[in-house]
Amino acid sequence: MTPAAPSLHADFICRLPKTETHLHLEGALPWELLHGLEAKRFAKPPASWAADFRFESFAHFERELLDMAFAWFTSPERYHQAAKLVFQRHLDQNVRYVEISFASGVIEFGGVNGREVLDAILAAVPKGLVVRVFLGIHHNGCPPKMRPILEDSLSWKGLAGLDLHGVESVPLEDWTRELWPAARKAGKFTKAHAGEFCGPEFVRQVIEELGAQRIEHGERADEDPAVIALAVKHGIAFDLCPISNVKLGVTPSLREHSLRHLRKEGVICTISTDDPLCFGNTLQDEYEALAQEMGFTRAELADVARAGFKVALVDENLRAEWMSELNAVQEPA
Repeated sequence: MTPAAPSLHADFICRLPKTETHLHLEGALPWELLHGLEAKRFAKPPASWAADFRFESFAHFERELLDMAFAWFTSPERYHQAAKLVFQRHLDQNVRYVEISFASGVIEFGGVNGREVLDAILAAVPKGLVVRVFLGIHHNGCPPKMRPILEDSLSWKGLAGLDLHGVESVPLEDWTRELWPAARKAGKFTKAHAGEFCGPEFVRQVIEELGAQRIEHGERADEDPAVIALAVKHGIAFDLCPISNVKLGVTPSLREHSLRHLRKEGVICTISTDDPLCFGNTLQDEYEALAQEMGFTRAELADVARAGFKVALVDENLRAEWMSELNAVQEPA
């Protein structure tokens, strides 16, 4: 969903050090890998890359994503190959820090070893990029055969944490309420997708019942001032994905997105691409959308980038180094 023409801020956005904190590796699969795998089946990128495309529903989106992603992701080696390309493109966009997840479904349904997938992704991280890897687990993703695997994942070296994802309307199950606190006790960071299709009530639920430390999306929390206040009180950041929100019908347009108001109310908001395999977007496009459609100034764009570094799971010395670099770009000598 590349803008028709670069904004006056395009060069500034390129030079701006950035983060990406809401990205699914399956949904970030580089198109050329799919095309190279099955050129006839994947002859051209999906229609959903068009700027005016809208998915009919989350189920429509999920069918498209799974059809493409699980044609490729059948082994740790395939995860490594895809991750190398994804991370190189982050470096090309001046990204310093990435939080990325891989789906537990590849373990449950594909029989792939999750610990080996994690190691394969970490082995693909290039110099100059810091990556934190999360295990994404869908709402009913803990049948009996998965329970010991999910519990064991809390001991996996290099796994940053857990992320609840999938269809929000599927009720939380008891295992989730047990696993999320156990993850934090084991030193893992916990996230949850919420405030996308089920509204602000689910944002409140994952904060209060799971103790989620970060909200993936959170766009619809804007519908309830009390939920906004809850997030602000607990210092919980929202990893927003504006282009994804528009194409999935969460918000009618970029100009109507809640990002600006959430920031005004004190919510820490980051910007990411979510699933570029389905949306055809880059991080540059996301920042361009803020500039062109939402009227963000250079100072505001820098503040969005700064929020990503603020929530990054790194030591304070590295955070300070990145902040200094960002400030130098914002206010050149």
